[in-house]
Amino acid sequence: MIKVVGVRFRTAGKIYYFDPGKLNIDLGSHVIVETARGIEFGTVMIAPKEMPEEKVIQPLKPVIRIASQEDEQIEAKNLQKEKEAFQICLEKIQKRNMEMKLVDAEYTFDNNKLLFYFTADGRIDFRELVKDLAAVFRTRIELRQIGVRDETKILGGIGICGRPLCCNTFLSEFAPVSIKMAKEQNLSLNPSKISGVCGRLMCCLKNEEETYEYLNSRLPSVGDFVTTDDRLRGEVHSVNVLRQSVKVIVQIDDEKEIREYKIDQLRFKPKRRKDHAKLSAEELKELSALEDKGKSKIDDTH
Repeated sequence: MIKVVGVRFRTAGKIYYFDPGKLNIDLGSHVIVETARGIEFGTVMIAPKEMPEEKVIQPLKPVIRIASQEDEQIEAKNLQKEKEAFQICLEKIQKRNMEMKLVDAEYTFDNNKLLFYFTADGRIDFRELVKDLAAVFRTRIELRQIGVRDETKILGGIGICGRPLCCNTFLSEFAPVSIKMAKEQNLSLNPSKISGVCGRLMCCLKNEEETYEYLNSRLPSVGDFVTTDDRLRGEVHSVNVLRQSVKVIVQIDDEKEIREYKIDQLRFKPKRRKDHAKLSAEELKELSALEDKGKSKIDDTH
């Protein structure tokens, strides 16, 4: 077992483990730590605890100290300097007519490095821009291209649910999201209905995926034939996933009638495979632009 403390460097960012040493560190306190980028100011999200060594990437870097009042003031100044750096970089980009969108500027705590995050449709040659910025700030400059999901995570906003975006408040990592999840939950396949502020599929489609997969696996498909508990045989007209009920077309006295049954009132051949939510070629073509081809993350490399 090894003693670790979890530290986060930005809102809803990834939590990194450090060696607390003999320091008495409380949850929520600010600390100064050494990272691959330099000296950083972070917030303790996981109080010191014992963890198996195999679950921790070695070697652990130590927590230098608990942040003092002076450190807090330095961090506040850095935040102000980041706003000024953002404006200067924006002017340089506009002056060179570069097709890139500046998202954020970030100083390391010791001011040894200044990072700029941006989005662009393709690859950008920003070597001359780096020279311009280095001449102004007299420190190491790094420009990092990020994806639209990362941009939204940094900037934040309000989702269609009326709440602050999950990625900006508590979602530390992006989970892969697919069109199948929307189909599984019987959602409208209109791109404007299932895409988030970033223009990609909403991350919350992942939240109820397992529940819907389980509930759907207990139901017959539309068009299947079932036998009811009153000894009638009919074709499935529609299903209600959450209520676990099925509407069946049955024939009574030479007349067809639609009746609703609970799942435990029916007998039918169970589904053999989990992947029963198939999309048509037309639907796939329309929505393929929304598919995330992989995880796009800010590589903080702390």
